[in-house]
Amino acid sequence: FPVTLKLFHPLCVSAGHLALPRKLVETRVQIQESVRGKDVFVIQTVSKDVNTTIMEMLIMVYACRTSCARSITGVLPYFPYSKQCKMRKRGSIVSKLIASMMCKAGLTHLITMDLHQKEIQGFFNIPVDNLRASPFLLQYIQEEIPDYRNAVIVAKSPSSAKRAQSFAERLRLGLAVIHGEAQDAESDQVDGRHSPPTVKTTGAIHPSMEIPLLIPKEKPPITVVGDVGGRIAIIVDDIIDDVDSFVAAAETLKERGAYKIFIMATHGILSSDAPRFIEESAIDEVVVTNTIPHELQKLQCPKIKTVDISMILSEAIRRIHNGESMSYLFRNIGVDD
Repeated sequence: FPVTLKLFHPLCVSAGHLALPRKLVETRVQIQESVRGKDVFVIQTVSKDVNTTIMEMLIMVYACRTSCARSITGVLPYFPYSKQCKMRKRGSIVSKLIASMMCKAGLTHLITMDLHQKEIQGFFNIPVDNLRASPFLLQYIQEEIPDYRNAVIVAKSPSSAKRAQSFAERLRLGLAVIHGEAQDAESDQVDGRHSPPTVKTTGAIHPSMEIPLLIPKEKPPITVVGDVGGRIAIIVDDIIDDVDSFVAAAETLKERGAYKIFIMATHGILSSDAPRFIEESAIDEVVVTNTIPHELQKLQCPKIKTVDISMILSEAIRRIHNGESMSYLFRNIGVDD
């Protein structure tokens, strides 16, 4: 993820791999110059090997801390493990663990973009600047989609309706919501509150102490709330990884009369066979930012387009370094953006 800074000299922090006996691999960081009393910005892009990425950043931050850096700001365009921000049965809230590890390593400030849930900021005890990519995506819609006035913003599930509503209000367009799709892994039904057994025990319990059982949820038929006939459908979301739900949503919209389908997302993870599925689907174009490298996926699927957001990250770094206000970067940004 390239960010060019011309206002101050960047600090060189290099990470290398030290091969140990028995085929063990450890990460070793060596700082090439003195960082004593300086502001350090550690820019780390999340790769496919996300665990190695996290360890590299933690070791780099700790190395700068022990070298007496005045402040250490982490720049993570995509915050890893952000999807694991809720309790899943007997699992754990991993994003809270990652936040605690970063603070413990010595991070004093974090710059990221479009957290999966904005409440993740509460996991940190340091300042967090959650930048938004929506201005860049909105600009792409206005400049690169010729007939965007004939478009409708679509939420592929009710959970993403707030984001879609924000896009629709800013573009003065209509809104549609797809309801009834298969329940994903982020529903509240699979959180920690579902862990007690749902079967009625035969133990001796006083009738007044019996806990009522919930009625199981049933999947309703797929419906589209809103008119998409003869329109351009623009599906908006924050992350596109497993594209099955997007492909299914595109087929549903095609059946309802949409003649073009665009997908706008901030983080294009595009794992596994996602490029092939997109190429073979009814989707016309997938637009993502460069918070995550996806050059290989673009070679496999020409439908994938990239929006550059390095400008806002570099401006955030400049303002933090110079002690300027960050409010300029959040102009007209609402809670649902």
